[in-house]
Amino acid sequence: MVEYSQFLDGIVHEPTQSEGRGFDLTVAELYEVTSPGRVDFGGGELEAADTTPHDSEKRNPDDDYEWWRLEAGQYLLEYNESLTDSEMSFTVQTRTELLERGAFHPTLSVTSLPRVPLSVGDSGIRLKENARVSTLVEATP
Repeated sequence: MVEYSQFLDGIVHEPTQSEGRGFDLTVAELYEVTSPGRVDFGGGELEAADTTPHDSEKRNPDDDYEWWRLEAGQYLLEYNESLTDSEMSFTVQTRTELLERGAFHPTLSVTSLPRVPLSVGDSGIRLKENARVSTLVEATP
């Protein structure tokens, strides 16, 4: 069994994040793509898209954490956690709790944790800062 915490930095609360199969990853920031990037055949014209952090707000003035109000569309999700061992490969999957609320991201095989495209369905979703949105599992060969 993999001890995931040995491969991660930026863990929010290890006992909760390691409860199930794999290790849950938490949302640090959500971004909107504001202008297109470029992808070409050889990489000589590769350009990143421009992004802007999506606004968040506290539901109550006394709250410690903020919420994102996401309407239907595409966003980029950034994790609190980062991988420390770039030679180990993992799979990142959408948590069921997110799927059942109409949002998802692609399943990825990773050696680092990039920003991940998040798709939100027609009804939108509300995400709280540090919400567990993905699960990191050991990659199968």
